[in-house]
Amino acid sequence: MALADSTCSRLDNPELRLSCFFNKALVNVGGDLAKLVPGRVSTEVDARRAYDTHGIIRRVHDLLKLYNEIDVPPERLLFKIPSTWQGIEASRLLESEGIQTHLTFVYSFAQAAAAAQAGASVIQIFVGRVRDWARNHSGDPEIEAAIQRGEDPGLGLVTKAYNYIHKYGHKSKLMAAAVRNKQDLFSLLGVDYVIAPLKILQSLKESVTAPDEKYSYVRRLSPQSAANHNFTAEELTKWDQLSLASAMGPASMQLLAAGLEGYVNQANRVEELLDKIWPPPNV
Repeated sequence: MALADSTCSRLDNPELRLSCFFNKALVNVGGDLAKLVPGRVSTEVDARRAYDTHGIIRRVHDLLKLYNEIDVPPERLLFKIPSTWQGIEASRLLESEGIQTHLTFVYSFAQAAAAAQAGASVIQIFVGRVRDWARNHSGDPEIEAAIQRGEDPGLGLVTKAYNYIHKYGHKSKLMAAAVRNKQDLFSLLGVDYVIAPLKILQSLKESVTAPDEKYSYVRRLSPQSAANHNFTAEELTKWDQLSLASAMGPASMQLLAAGLEGYVNQANRVEELLDKIWPPPNV
């Protein structure tokens, strides 16, 4: 359907035409999802713009215009932006226009706090990816401090970010992703949003709980627990590009780079696919 769009097909520049088709395809899928789910639909912003604040904003405005054409209102939408400094700045500017953003690839407390200060609607942390990095590498001060406290670094990052957001009244909601097992879920009870893989949901459904155990699950994250968390003066800084860059350790730098590379490769593959089947025989 995207390839049949006359606005895109009239563009002479092949790159602009492909970009137009790509946006249209994303919005077609997002529009279908909006009919199926009661909440919000998150649309990925091209990761090739990850270090270009104004490029990200332009792309979001383009997507928003296309959503408007198919009658999906802005309050049903989130725009998923990588948490580079430029992405965080784009989020701040978009949120000031009333456009809801979803910052992803957050692997350090500094990124989470900067995203909260920017007013991002949703901040997404990948629990399992942080844990995997910690198992296979060393030399990240933030991760090593969590391990010394006896914490799982991924779960510890979610807990700390949640406490920061809720203690200081930021409007952001925290989303935990890449949860690997039931215990991860139990350790994150109370988090704003969680992406739980189907196999974990299935194992929860099939698990048998004794009646006396049923009420033993404790909410780990709450506004009350957040209020009791103490932060250092360094953690309460007003984050800017320089302080963020110096606070991000090797784990967040490497995981952000790997995440971006994956998204860029996917975007290139989609465009190659669209290019192969353009023009369609009946256009």
